Amino acid sequence: MKKGIISRPKSVTNSISDPIHHLVMGLMMLVTSLTTAALFVPVVTANELNLQQMAAPLYRTEKQIIFHRLDNGLQLRLLPLADNQLVSLASQFNVGSRDEPSGQTGYAHLFEHMLFKGSENAPGDSYAQTMSAISGQFNASTFFDFTNYYLTIPSEALKLSLWLEADRFIRPALTDQTVKNQQDTVLEEMATSIDNQPYVRKAMEFLLTQARDTPYGHAVIGSREDVKNATKEALKQFHHNHYRPDAMQLSIVGALPENTTLWVEEEFGQWQNPEQALKPPLKMQFENKLVHAEVIDERGPWPALLLAWHTVGQTHSDAAAVSLLEAYLFQNRSSLIKQSGLTEPDQLLTYSIPMTMEQMGVSNLIMVPRAKTSLDQLAGNVEQAIETLATDGISDEDLSQLKANWLNKRLQLIDRPSLLARALSATLAQDSLTPLTGPWERINAVSPAMLQAAAQTYFSQGYVRLNLLPPWYIRWTKTLLEWFPTGVSDTLEDLVL
Repeated sequence: MKKGIISRPKSVTNSISDPIHHLVMGLMMLVTSLTTAALFVPVVTANELNLQQMAAPLYRTEKQIIFHRLDNGLQLRLLPLADNQLVSLASQFNVGSRDEPSGQTGYAHLFEHMLFKGSENAPGDSYAQTMSAISGQFNASTFFDFTNYYLTIPSEALKLSLWLEADRFIRPALTDQTVKNQQDTVLEEMATSIDNQPYVRKAMEFLLTQARDTPYGHAVIGSREDVKNATKEALKQFHHNHYRPDAMQLSIVGALPENTTLWVEEEFGQWQNPEQALKPPLKMQFENKLVHAEVIDERGPWPALLLAWHTVGQTHSDAAAVSLLEAYLFQNRSSLIKQSGLTEPDQLLTYSIPMTMEQMGVSNLIMVPRAKTSLDQLAGNVEQAIETLATDGISDEDLSQLKANWLNKRLQLIDRPSLLARALSATLAQDSLTPLTGPWERINAVSPAMLQAAAQTYFSQGYVRLNLLPPWYIRWTKTLLEWFPTGVSDTLEDLVL
């Protein structure tokens, strides 16, 4: 869901023609239809890396954080920043699509929409109108494990904003009309981002079957039928069960007035938890095995290959090694897959956004082949890269470079208060008092042997392969081009595409 002032991703622009451009955007939506996260991968070019020196700003910033827990369990983190006139707030609730029972898929996302459409003391569009009047920027997103809300406002508007946030979180006003309006909005979003894009619906449904019979077995946006059948009463019950102070992390970053903690206590301190305790996280384990399938979409402009591997959740002891491994294999500009395509590439492009939930993870890779390259050849290239890493491992120098890249990405948060507030509100329980340095210390502890073991355990034992195929006449043309000499196929590829 997008609200307020939104920065949209830049278009993919290079020599790829319009049909492939649309394919790329559709495949990007396939990944992001399961999440709303975005990936920014920095590049570090230093030859000698002093990682601890690089990480020093994380430690300095973390020392400035003021930690406070309200009596009702709400976790508050305050980070005052000098020379700043704005304040960024981020509220994250421990509720997402994993919490939806059968027949109520999409409720977490639908309720996220509802919280912008009126509360007891700010009915209708009052929230958006007030934010517009004070030049506030606001947005929200829903994922498998969480729902977050974030805004940036002038410092002098903090007290008012806290009152508005508390009112909508604690006392939302749901009416039959607003429910109907937001159902229509979500269904339109579903049509635009999923149903009207080539491959996305079929591929998403196939991938979700790989997590069948788990809380992660349905899409965040839910099913069309469940969204259409949602009722005001059911959504109110969903709010009562899941929007609770002991499931909330609130972070406030920027020019903080001295009464900030008092204002938070005044607005949120009397909020009571439901009688039932929070559910403990489920323990799940997935085995990687070879799964090969295909989907055919008459709207598809060109074939593509989607590969996926079950990995681990955020709290798993191997999570840090897997994160670095994903970057090394698929994501950074210097990754094995990207490097393999620098000269005479077999692929037009590659795209990867790993998904990491609390109790499971999925690494993924989407590849669009050149005319002369078959999908089997692309899959073979990936298998070979993984096998080489699993057999030979990684050098200390390459691992240091991976850690530096991770650090650079993390350090970007410090200069962007809105992102920093969101990161603080997404803190894992194990990092409650070390939200910035805890994750880094686990990354820094990864050794070459740990990375090699992760490759052997999670990437060498089989994977899900899904061929994304266009109509027969495009497949036939593509197969024909594979038999031509390289120079001829390149020329014909330009003509066909």
